[in-house]
Amino acid sequence: MTQTLQSYIGGHWQGTQAASALRSAVNGKTIAHTHAESLDFGEAIEHARRKGLPALMAMDFQERAQRLKALAKYLMEHKEQLYAVSAHTGATKVDSWIDIDGGAGTLFAYASIGSNELPSGNLVHEGPAFALGKKGGFSGTHVLVPRGGVAVHINAFNFPVWGLLEKFAPSFLAGMPCIGKPASATSYLTEAAMRLIVQSGILPEGSLQLVIGGTGDLLDRLNGADVVTFTGSADTASRLRAHPNLIANSVPFNAEADSLNCAILGPDVTPDDEEFSLFVKEVAREMTVKAGQKCTAIRRAIVPAKHLDAVCEQVAARLAKTTVGDPADERVRMGPLASHAQQADVAERIALLRQDAELVYAGKEDWIGEGTAQGAFCAPTLLACRKPMDVDSVHTIEAFGPVSTVMAYEDLGQALALAARGQGSLVATLVTRDSTVAAQAIPAMAAWHGRLHILDRESAVESTGHGSPLPTLKHGGPGRAGGGEELGGLRAVKHYLQRAAVQGSPTMLAAVTGEHVRGAKVNNTVVHPFRSYFEDLQVGDSLLTHRRTVGEADIVAFGGISGDYFYMHFDEVAAKESPFGKRIAHGYFVLSAAAGLFVSPAPGPVLANYGLDTLRFVKPVGIGDTIQARLTAKRKIDRNKVDAKGVGQGVVAWDVEVTNQDGDVVASYDILTLVAKRS
Repeated sequence: MTQTLQSYIGGHWQGTQAASALRSAVNGKTIAHTHAESLDFGEAIEHARRKGLPALMAMDFQERAQRLKALAKYLMEHKEQLYAVSAHTGATKVDSWIDIDGGAGTLFAYASIGSNELPSGNLVHEGPAFALGKKGGFSGTHVLVPRGGVAVHINAFNFPVWGLLEKFAPSFLAGMPCIGKPASATSYLTEAAMRLIVQSGILPEGSLQLVIGGTGDLLDRLNGADVVTFTGSADTASRLRAHPNLIANSVPFNAEADSLNCAILGPDVTPDDEEFSLFVKEVAREMTVKAGQKCTAIRRAIVPAKHLDAVCEQVAARLAKTTVGDPADERVRMGPLASHAQQADVAERIALLRQDAELVYAGKEDWIGEGTAQGAFCAPTLLACRKPMDVDSVHTIEAFGPVSTVMAYEDLGQALALAARGQGSLVATLVTRDSTVAAQAIPAMAAWHGRLHILDRESAVESTGHGSPLPTLKHGGPGRAGGGEELGGLRAVKHYLQRAAVQGSPTMLAAVTGEHVRGAKVNNTVVHPFRSYFEDLQVGDSLLTHRRTVGEADIVAFGGISGDYFYMHFDEVAAKESPFGKRIAHGYFVLSAAAGLFVSPAPGPVLANYGLDTLRFVKPVGIGDTIQARLTAKRKIDRNKVDAKGVGQGVVAWDVEVTNQDGDVVASYDILTLVAKRS
């Protein structure tokens, strides 16, 4: 008896009647059915808005980051359950690792981004604030806040787990409840992951829902506060982008579409170079990992005409060693395509490509494993196009499987033109050992490709490869690739936040942003701010220090300690001829002297100073000048962490402004400290 998949909508699992059969990619046996019941998407949206959104907004960025980390740990602890299901998709162990462990890894990455880069609360000050008037009473800045809407994520079949989680992580962190809709062909794996997520109890109810099957009137129910993301074919992306309700309500739409990604072998590389072997290995690997079913796979290998035959020969030799069959067999290195429909589609597209390209290599159809004759297998297929400038098919037709076309170029300019013929892609690789080639090619390629991977023997030691999107780098591309962006570290979170400009007095801006703004009213505390525990310290608590006059002895002593004998500090004649007209103190002496003015030396709640931000030496300090510092609590971030002794701590950023006897700012910076909590 096969399983009937269920949607998780409105806080419960729905669907009991079997509908479309989903077959194992390995042996063709039916392993699951989608459900026949239509879903009430009004219920789904209402549940997200009335239940999910308030629950998410009851937490802040830091708390949501903790939930992501906890969920990542839970999924890693139970991942073997997902590996067992993943085998039906045709995934090898390596393929499943990319999808399942990669999905959990993305949760970990965004948990870290939230913890380290986002504030407490639900407002991001995208400063700095700046004066809008001459008297300092009117300033402006930008803030980012949760949109107050729902994120609908429509995913492709090739990464059933990672596809859901890499979109969910930044939107959850941004405070948006999500509705995920996986492609039906492999939705049984996404459903298995969703059951673990629900079972964990880690996420607030309504923050993540799952749709099995079609989206019905879901998109008709969205408004301008909502967001839609899509991963899949360029044709489907175009249809969704033109949805009347999305257009009418200006609903943000982000597409990441399959593209004809390329790899260019630099004109400087010869078959005797290590880079030549790296290129061959990269092309072959991108053809066989996930059976070539990656939106980032290399579809076009662009090589110097004189090396085309050598490249084809070496790639074919690597492919010939690739064993294809049931991934349960340890000998197998490439499994089947994800579905029989995909198998038919790839075969049709290979036939179209062969009208303009010659067949170099096609693996034998002797799949390893019992029942594989009924599987959705496709042999690795390598094509060659000797005159790619004269044809269109190799630049417009994508066979979404283990298929790549090697094409010849005469010079670097032609190689770049061929790369651009793909009409925009997610990623391109340049293999070269000549930095001048990279410096010439990359700026030209950047206009047409979302991510650029430069591969040589030096980077190969640690390179994650052409086809590996990373949480910290942008995933997406222009033109045919969808024109959207995913991942990219904090950038992805900002896609789900709303930016607004705010104008007002510095005091009002400080109150709104929760961050001290220069010119705002401060609280000159009786107790030194460094003596206050994290809970007691308030943004705006401030200390104006006593003064210190800088003498020649200070400069001489600091030069002796630091070894900095720069002429501006010691050569009277040269200093007089400089723009400053006199000897000046070391900038880092001013920094050190300011610390001496504001530091409270006895043990206390301030545990460590771990960095400076935004440091600027604004004006020189000369011999006889008198400096004074103002220290103000600028920003507090409660990361909900404790030290080895169980003592809680938070992060405090302090605004430091050093002025001279005329009241002019001579140095300006932020100090970052760890501050202990009372308990």
